[in-house]
Amino acid sequence: MKDLVEYLAKAVVDQPEAVRVDERRGREGLIYYVETAPSDKGRLIGRQGRVIESIRTVVRSFAKGRVSVEVR
Repeated sequence: MKDLVEYLAKAVVDQPEAVRVDERRGREGLIYYVETAPSDKGRLIGRQGRVIESIRTVVRSFAKGRVSVEVR
C-alpha cells in the first residue's frame, strides 16, 4: 500500500525524487504521511484539497481496513 501512495504522489509533483512516505499505525488503522518539496505541497493538495482527496479515495478502495493519507 505504501508503494501505491508513493506512486500516486510522485505522479502529481514536479520533483518526484523529493517524495517520502512514512507508514505508521494509529488507533484507527494505518496512516501514511507524505512529505514533498515545499514547492510541491500545494500541487499535491490541489485546489480545495481535490487532489489529496482523490488519492485518499484510491488508497481506501485498495485497502482492507481503515487507512488515512496525510500531507506533511
